[in-house]
Amino acid sequence: MIKLLIVDDSALMRRHLGRIFEGQGDFEVTFARNGAEALNLVRERQPDVVTLDINMPEMDGLTCLSHIMTESPRPVVMVSSLTSKGAMATLEALELGAVDFIPKPDGTVSLNIDKIEGELVAKVRAAARTRMRSRNLAQRIRRQHTESRETPRKAPLSAAGGEAKGLVLVGVSTGGPGALDCVLPVLPADFRWPVLISQHMPSSFTGVLARRLDGSSRIHVVEVDKPTPLQPGCAYIARGDADMLVARRPSGLVALPAPASSRYLWHPSVERMVQSAMEHVDPTRLVGVLLTGMGNDGAEAMTMLRQKGGRTIAEAEETAVVWGMPQDLIRRGGADLVLPVHRVAEQLEKWVR
Repeated sequence: MIKLLIVDDSALMRRHLGRIFEGQGDFEVTFARNGAEALNLVRERQPDVVTLDINMPEMDGLTCLSHIMTESPRPVVMVSSLTSKGAMATLEALELGAVDFIPKPDGTVSLNIDKIEGELVAKVRAAARTRMRSRNLAQRIRRQHTESRETPRKAPLSAAGGEAKGLVLVGVSTGGPGALDCVLPVLPADFRWPVLISQHMPSSFTGVLARRLDGSSRIHVVEVDKPTPLQPGCAYIARGDADMLVARRPSGLVALPAPASSRYLWHPSVERMVQSAMEHVDPTRLVGVLLTGMGNDGAEAMTMLRQKGGRTIAEAEETAVVWGMPQDLIRRGGADLVLPVHRVAEQLEKWVR
């Protein structure tokens, strides 16, 4: 049995979520109405997974999460609203150590939670299999509350411009914001190849993610919501709920947002992004990076990329929140290197130089 603690201040949401998981037959469900009550139940019941609302009285979800990750780290899945404010809070929760999140379809109290039942159960099951790797989480959380990040120096966009000679293609899903935060801020402002990123996320989240990463990185980070020329010194995050394609124009390479294709299971699709890049760029001038995430999105295309002379990196199991996508790339023989996430940026610099 999977011991699950559901934390939500809405009695209606607790009832809906409880019905979903109790109906699975292999969940032992406990409920809490706020963060303070949740902390007591975490200590008493030692749940395998916690689903945690963000906006609650007495103690909110972020404060509760900080205590959980400091005192007794365990997999936490945030249940959040799709608003911009909800997206910012959810990304902060992921930085604090939450494994994943699920957006409520209709806001704070969702009467249509059944719409996401399959995705919700799948994410909680995946979280239950996650091995928490506490890398000084307590110190990191305290530092986040006491220090402000120094604003990194960036090259002006005009100075960062020029024709792209090659591309770095990054695919990531569950655990992605934390993984990207270990890669993009380490790259130098004059990194020579544009970096394209397909992160499985709703559209209300990807713009917020791009702005947060732009604030912590020396390269520019933008969301692709319109045809966008690809320049060195820049990273491009695909808009959620859609796909991102590479195309060539007389002026050079561009990233194009495209409606999500039913041919692909996950969106933004890593597979589709890599395939389009290989159509317009010599594969020997492409680097594929497959980071943490459930499923196998991108593994087939990156294996083909390697077979055509491109280079690929799969994140090592030791740092992946969910070792699904990179593991499938390795299984197919498509990984040139298997690296912990904190070594990826260094390897990219070597290859691009």
